[in-house]
Amino acid sequence: MLLNEKGYYFTVLMYGLFAAVSVQKCVRDRLEGIFVTDIYYGICWFSTVLSICLLVVGLWNATLLPSEKGFYAFAFLLSMFGAIAVQKNIRDAQGTLKNK
Repeated sequence: MLLNEKGYYFTVLMYGLFAAVSVQKCVRDRLEGIFVTDIYYGICWFSTVLSICLLVVGLWNATLLPSEKGFYAFAFLLSMFGAIAVQKNIRDAQGTLKNK
């Protein structure tokens, strides 16, 4: 894989992780009654979907084996899930400390 391809996938991964954490924070803020503008909420969702689409387009056009493409796709989705879970757990822990 060329260096520019590695850079593309790294950039898409970082963009996707940031977008997923932003969506999780917006959803959580709204559930807790913290004001989040509709524009920011929409941009967060758009960014999450866009990062997934960018990964799909990149993998679709890549000259990789299908098993490698699947590995990258699942690694990307699991990384997003992991980032959301870590952010949620940190926020839950902070909430429990405030309540004590």
